[in-house]
Amino acid sequence: MTTYSGTKEFEGATFVKTSFKGATVRFSDVSGVTMRSVDVEGLDIDSHDLFFGTLMVNGVDVVPLVDAELNRQFPGRELQKAQTPEGLREGWIAVQAAWATTVADTPAGLRDAHVEDEWSLSETLRHLILATDAWLGGGILRMPQPLHEIGQIFTGAAQMGFDMSIFRADPPSWDEILEVRAERQRMVTDFLAAATPDLLAEERQNPWGGDDWRPSVGDCIRVILEEEWAHLRYIRRDLALMGA
Repeated sequence: MTTYSGTKEFEGATFVKTSFKGATVRFSDVSGVTMRSVDVEGLDIDSHDLFFGTLMVNGVDVVPLVDAELNRQFPGRELQKAQTPEGLREGWIAVQAAWATTVADTPAGLRDAHVEDEWSLSETLRHLILATDAWLGGGILRMPQPLHEIGQIFTGAAQMGFDMSIFRADPPSWDEILEVRAERQRMVTDFLAAATPDLLAEERQNPWGGDDWRPSVGDCIRVILEEEWAHLRYIRRDLALMGA
């Protein structure tokens, strides 16, 4: 099967009576794509950025419907947008309880298993360690180098010039992952316990660089919550596919 990577040759193109059956699109820009009279049986769309725009299906914006359904499936998810310390604390408790259930219910044989091109449970927990380090340690607490050596960096970081020497080459054990993960969870819990509206309103720098967005402390916490809920959904989806 042919793979197209890093190309812009299809921008503005028109496809008529063309089969994309079984095709896979990853890390690509499909904004503004218009489809008319198409067969979408079995079409599977997964976008973390879905809630920043619209997705029209037969003239209906389905984004609010998807958001509401995910909130129903994941009680407490709606609190990832909370603006108060109390709401953020409640949201953090909810997502940690949901994660505790998933970790406890996953058989040992599936901790490192994964579907094609997706992270395993072990890798996902390591990524959440990195997300906490970046947004709490780096963004809020402004630590010069907050990232733990077992953190799982996002795909393509090396190609973007990120210093990968921060991270350890050999994979950590399950027990080490759980230990570091628990430490990071306590850090967020302790921070939220003392958070005030004034503190949440303080401005910070984007820990991943760039001056186009200067998040507040509250924004940084909300990013952590969004990461937690999004990756919980991903791993539950994949575990279900693998028959967990």
